Amino acid sequence: MDWGNVTAEDLVEALREVDWSSPPRPVSEFFSRFTFPRSYSKWNSRLKCNLYYYRTNYFIMIIFILGLGFLRRPLAIVAAALTAVTIAFLNDSFAGTFNEKVTRTVRQFSPHLAAKMRPPLTPVIRGRPSAKRAIYICGRPRWVFVFIFSVVSFILWFVSCGLLTLSWGLAIGLLATILHATLRTPNLKARLNTFREEFRAVWRNYSEL
Repeated sequence: MDWGNVTAEDLVEALREVDWSSPPRPVSEFFSRFTFPRSYSKWNSRLKCNLYYYRTNYFIMIIFILGLGFLRRPLAIVAAALTAVTIAFLNDSFAGTFNEKVTRTVRQFSPHLAAKMRPPLTPVIRGRPSAKRAIYICGRPRWVFVFIFSVVSFILWFVSCGLLTLSWGLAIGLLATILHATLRTPNLKARLNTFREEFRAVWRNYSEL
């Protein structure tokens, strides 16, 4: 795959749709083979490839940096956790898995309530969905949960007086992510893994038609 031809919008869309349930890459692999890119095109390609391949590692690293900054503020840690869940809800795979597990748990206690939590059926025209499949969580559109979690997390940030610490933590975490993605040399395993995930995504979209 030629990462130089991938736009920022394509990368964001791929990160939103890809499965985040895969475990992070090994630490020995994450912190090895650092070199400076020889040109802007190589840096651009390397940055996008590493952001996609090590996405779980970067997410954990940012949460870890934020956690270190909020060791003396337990309420801010709760706010950070809610913020992380809010961001995770933007990923289709996480939102779908979360909805499935919650519905399965509720079904054990109240099958009637679990039936109400099912997403509405998508109209089908000539064997194909009439519109792009929307993501629902507990029977409600995804944006409802994103909005609620965002408001609650913002209130907790404001009450805990951790907005400044949050800004510094995010700045350091993003800087560390960009620095690592810039210097980490993409390996053959990363490229093969990307092709495999692309094939799975295409096959999943084909099976939904």
